[in-house]
Amino acid sequence: MGTRAGEAAVEGTASGGSTGLPKVYRPRNIRVVAYGLAAIVVATMVVLAAMLPPDWRLQDRVGLVLLGLVGAGALHLLGRPRLVAADDGVTVVNGIRTYVLEWAEIVDIQMREGEPWPSVDLADGATLAVMGIQSNDGDLALKNLEDFRSHLRDRGEADEPGR
Repeated sequence: MGTRAGEAAVEGTASGGSTGLPKVYRPRNIRVVAYGLAAIVVATMVVLAAMLPPDWRLQDRVGLVLLGLVGAGALHLLGRPRLVAADDGVTVVNGIRTYVLEWAEIVDIQMREGEPWPSVDLADGATLAVMGIQSNDGDLALKNLEDFRSHLRDRGEADEPGR
C-alpha cells in the first residue's frame, strides 16, 4: 500500500498518461452546502463580534470568531470526502479517515438503490464506504461510479497464474 498514489493525485503532481489517471471524484452538492454554510457561519460570527455591546471584552469577541471557525472546521469534514484513482492505487478519503488501497484489494464497487454513497467490497471480505461519490448528485454520481468501475476492471483483476 503506497501513500504516494493518493497524495500525488490530490496535489496534481502525478502525470496521468494516456490512462486518464489520476482522477479525483468529489461530491458536488454536499460541498456547495458545506462550504457555503461554513462561510455564512464565519461571517455571522465576525459581524456578531463586531456588533456586540461595548461592555463585552476583546477575548469574548475573539471567542465568538473562534467558535465560528470551529463550526466551519466541522463543516469541512462534510465537504472533504473524495475518491482518488491513481495508476498505483486508490485513496478513499471520508470525513475523518483516509484509506489507501491497492487496485487488487478492491473486488467491486456498488451503490444500491436508496444508498447515499457506494461501497467497495475488499478482498478480505470487508466493505468500505466511499463518500466521494454521493447519490444526491444524480447523473454525476452514476457517471463517476461507472467511470471508476471501468478503471477497476482495467486494473483491479490480478493476472492468472501460469499453468
